[in-house]
Amino acid sequence: MMDLAALSDKRILVIGDVMLDRYLWGDATRISPEAPVPVVHVLQRSEVPGGAGNVASNLAGLQCPVSLLGVRGDDDTGNRLEDILRQKGIEPLFQISRSRPTITKTRIMARGQQLLRLDEEQPRTLSQELESRIIAGFEQHISRCNGVVLSDYGKGLLQTPGVCQHIIDGCNRRRIPVLVDPKGADWTRYQNATCITPNTAEFVLASGADVSRDAGALRRIAAEIRSRFGLEWLLVTRGDQGMYLCGAANTSLDIPARAREVFDVSGAGDTVIATLAAGLAIRLSFAQAAQLANMAAGIVVGKLGTQPITRPELATALQLNDIQREDATTGKIAPLESARILVKSWQSSGQKVVFTNGCYDLLHPGHIHLLHQSRNQGDRLVVGVNTDASVQRLKGPTRPILTERDRASILGALACVDLVVLFDEDTPLQLIRQLKPDVLVKGADYRLDQVVGRDVVESCGGRVFLAPLLSGYSTTGIISKAKI
Repeated sequence: MMDLAALSDKRILVIGDVMLDRYLWGDATRISPEAPVPVVHVLQRSEVPGGAGNVASNLAGLQCPVSLLGVRGDDDTGNRLEDILRQKGIEPLFQISRSRPTITKTRIMARGQQLLRLDEEQPRTLSQELESRIIAGFEQHISRCNGVVLSDYGKGLLQTPGVCQHIIDGCNRRRIPVLVDPKGADWTRYQNATCITPNTAEFVLASGADVSRDAGALRRIAAEIRSRFGLEWLLVTRGDQGMYLCGAANTSLDIPARAREVFDVSGAGDTVIATLAAGLAIRLSFAQAAQLANMAAGIVVGKLGTQPITRPELATALQLNDIQREDATTGKIAPLESARILVKSWQSSGQKVVFTNGCYDLLHPGHIHLLHQSRNQGDRLVVGVNTDASVQRLKGPTRPILTERDRASILGALACVDLVVLFDEDTPLQLIRQLKPDVLVKGADYRLDQVVGRDVVESCGGRVFLAPLLSGYSTTGIISKAKI
């Protein structure tokens, strides 16, 4: 598995349009009597760096040192943005403009949906003075960086060819990769960049050809675009169709999408270019870095709102990917630490995690019935499975019939199961303490006061569900029948 720890010794310089993203989170249960609009009862407020700031946040989440060069207003919002960046460990290298405010986007959210966005901005190209200050900032800090990201949100900083070309030429002279997240139809200002990372809509706008569903046209036109603008690589992000990487000498790669469930695609492009830059900084090949970026994007689209990738999340995904490569039937089996990180990431994106456990020796319809009921209690189902040693202590020396790996593999093949974790103790109490699920499920043959881990789950605000059993099925009965 690739060593993400090496990122701590690298530094990426992000240059682009910075902004503050504000969120008002609430509930909407009625329509206003004043106009046909929902009334949102605000319950929580949050603020995160947006635009190029979100690219920097993704790099900080990967624990990669990052500096952010941009323009902000001479206002309280700009001060607040710098404070948030510093709290995240991001070095702000801002040039202050007294003629334009700090860009602010305020989103009104209710029940996981965005109802409205309010933009406060004055997008226009930079003055000659600001251009010179941005270029001087680049020259001052580039020598300590291992990669540069140009994050163009069309707000002015990267709209003039002078700034872009100075940065790209400076990076090329120093053999430092420079990656561009583009905006608009005219890409001439990105000439000779190492790579441009458009989404499908941005690629269509620049190429003038609709390639959204035509893979052959995409390959042909991508090669033309790459050659026309003197790019080493072109990486087209295609949503649920994955990514297409185009390089020199007919070098290309189709990368399938990795997200299993999509909650919010906002910020996914920022995650892609940040992870791509990080991968190149630790000397991954372009294909490896692109696949790593694709993996990171698959994680963040499963979160609600604009949330960056983190190194533990990506490390867990890599670990699970290695397991899948070894055996496609065991891709859902995870060690405890990986499972803990994965459960936490699901919960942070608003998903409800359900846990149940058992020996599952000779899977039968009773097991399937309980597992489906468990999955219906939330968004993700984690199944704890007793190891062989644990089963022997509970059931006797002749059990289990199937090994722990076989039992876990069979469970992992079920669509209703998201994760399988083995545990060696007689009860799953330690596992429950580590995972802290939202719902704990046992069969209705238990009483609430008999459920192991009930106090742990309820103390964290969760609940216990006693699932009705499907009568007439048991592993012991199947074994007895087989002996006749």
